[in-house]
Amino acid sequence: MSSDIDPAAPPSGTGCVECDAAGGWWVHLRRCAACGHIGCCDDSPQRHAAAHWRASGHPIIRSFEPGEDWFWDYSTEAYYDGPELAAPQSRPVDETVPGPRGRVPADWMAQLQARRE
Repeated sequence: MSSDIDPAAPPSGTGCVECDAAGGWWVHLRRCAACGHIGCCDDSPQRHAAAHWRASGHPIIRSFEPGEDWFWDYSTEAYYDGPELAAPQSRPVDETVPGPRGRVPADWMAQLQARRE
Protein backbone atom coordinates (compact mmCIF):
# COMPACT_ATOMS: atom_id res chain seq x y z
CA MET A 1 0.00 0.00 0.00
CA SER A 2 1.18 3.50 -0.78
CA SER A 3 2.63 5.57 2.07
CA ASP A 4 0.42 8.34 0.69
CA ILE A 5 -2.67 6.63 2.11
CA ASP A 6 -3.73 6.05 5.71
CA PRO A 7 -7.01 4.10 5.67
CA ALA A 8 -7.50 4.78 9.39
CA ALA A 9 -7.33 8.60 9.12
CA PRO A 10 -10.82 10.01 9.72
CA PRO A 11 -12.18 12.90 7.63
CA SER A 12 -11.47 16.33 9.09
CA GLY A 13 -15.16 17.23 9.00
CA THR A 14 -18.19 17.27 6.73
CA GLY A 15 -17.14 20.25 4.62
CA CYS A 16 -14.08 22.04 3.27
CA VAL A 17 -11.97 23.00 6.29
CA GLU A 18 -10.78 26.33 4.86
CA CYS A 19 -14.12 27.35 3.32
CA ASP A 20 -15.89 26.60 6.60
CA ALA A 21 -13.38 28.73 8.51
CA ALA A 22 -13.80 31.63 6.08
CA GLY A 23 -17.57 31.33 5.57
CA GLY A 24 -17.09 30.29 1.94
CA TRP A 25 -18.76 27.74 -0.30
CA TRP A 26 -17.75 24.88 -2.58
CA VAL A 27 -18.92 22.84 -5.55
CA HIS A 28 -17.68 19.35 -4.58
CA LEU A 29 -15.55 17.94 -1.78
CA ARG A 30 -12.35 15.90 -1.85
CA ARG A 31 -10.70 13.94 0.97
CA CYS A 32 -6.94 13.61 1.42
CA ALA A 33 -6.19 9.89 1.55
CA ALA A 34 -3.13 10.48 3.77
CA CYS A 35 -4.54 12.65 6.56
CA GLY A 36 -8.29 12.99 6.01
CA HIS A 37 -8.26 16.73 5.22
CA ILE A 38 -11.49 17.72 3.46
CA GLY A 39 -11.00 20.38 0.81
CA CYS A 40 -13.01 21.75 -2.08
CA CYS A 41 -12.49 20.59 -5.68
CA ASP A 42 -10.79 22.40 -8.54
CA ASP A 43 -14.19 23.61 -9.82
CA SER A 44 -14.75 25.41 -6.52
CA PRO A 45 -13.70 29.04 -6.17
CA GLN A 46 -10.81 28.40 -3.76
CA ARG A 47 -9.53 24.93 -4.83
CA HIS A 48 -8.47 23.98 -1.31
CA ALA A 49 -7.94 20.25 -2.00
CA ALA A 50 -5.22 21.01 -4.58
CA ALA A 51 -3.74 23.67 -2.29
CA HIS A 52 -3.55 21.07 0.48
CA TRP A 53 -1.64 18.72 -1.83
CA ARG A 54 0.85 21.44 -2.75
CA ALA A 55 1.35 22.46 0.90
CA SER A 56 1.42 18.98 2.46
CA GLY A 57 2.85 16.80 -0.28
CA HIS A 58 -0.13 14.43 0.05
CA PRO A 59 -0.95 13.70 -3.61
CA ILE A 60 -3.84 11.23 -3.38
CA ILE A 61 -7.43 12.30 -2.82
CA ARG A 62 -10.75 10.48 -2.78
CA SER A 63 -14.08 11.97 -3.71
CA PHE A 64 -16.09 12.93 -0.61
CA GLU A 65 -19.35 12.98 -2.55
CA PRO A 66 -22.15 10.46 -1.87
CA GLY A 67 -22.02 7.46 -4.21
CA GLU A 68 -18.50 8.22 -5.48
CA ASP A 69 -15.52 6.09 -4.51
CA TRP A 70 -12.82 7.16 -6.96
CA PHE A 71 -9.30 8.26 -6.01
CA TRP A 72 -7.09 10.73 -7.91
CA ASP A 73 -3.33 11.18 -7.73
CA TYR A 74 -2.38 14.82 -8.30
CA SER A 75 1.28 13.89 -8.87
CA THR A 76 0.54 11.57 -11.80
CA GLU A 77 -2.72 13.23 -12.91
CA ALA A 78 -4.35 9.81 -13.02
CA TYR A 79 -6.98 7.83 -11.20
CA TYR A 80 -5.70 5.63 -8.41
CA ASP A 81 -7.00 2.32 -7.04
CA GLY A 82 -7.22 2.92 -3.29
CA PRO A 83 -8.53 1.05 -0.26
CA GLU A 84 -11.63 1.61 1.84
CA LEU A 85 -11.10 4.64 4.10
CA ALA A 86 -12.38 5.30 7.62
CA ALA A 87 -16.02 6.36 7.86
CA PRO A 88 -17.80 8.47 6.90
CA GLN A 89 -17.25 8.00 3.18
CA SER A 90 -18.95 11.23 2.08
CA ARG A 91 -20.44 14.52 3.09
CA PRO A 92 -24.00 14.32 4.47
CA VAL A 93 -26.34 13.21 1.68
CA ASP A 94 -28.86 15.92 2.57
CA GLU A 95 -26.34 18.73 2.01
CA THR A 96 -26.76 20.79 -1.15
CA VAL A 97 -24.46 20.85 -4.18
CA PRO A 98 -22.93 23.33 -4.32
CA GLY A 99 -22.83 23.75 -0.58
CA PRO A 100 -23.14 24.30 2.17
CA ARG A 101 -26.79 25.27 2.32
CA GLY A 102 -27.17 28.94 3.22
CA ARG A 103 -23.72 30.07 2.04
CA VAL A 104 -23.96 29.50 -1.72
CA PRO A 105 -24.48 32.84 -3.50
CA ALA A 106 -27.47 33.17 -5.83
CA ASP A 107 -25.11 33.95 -8.74
CA TRP A 108 -22.76 31.00 -8.09
CA MET A 109 -22.91 29.78 -11.70
CA ALA A 110 -21.94 33.22 -13.02
CA GLN A 111 -19.06 33.40 -10.51
CA LEU A 112 -17.68 30.08 -11.68
CA GLN A 113 -18.06 31.02 -15.33
CA ALA A 114 -16.24 34.32 -14.75
CA ARG A 115 -13.31 32.41 -13.24
CA ARG A 116 -12.99 30.27 -16.37
CA GLU A 117 -12.85 33.20 -18.77
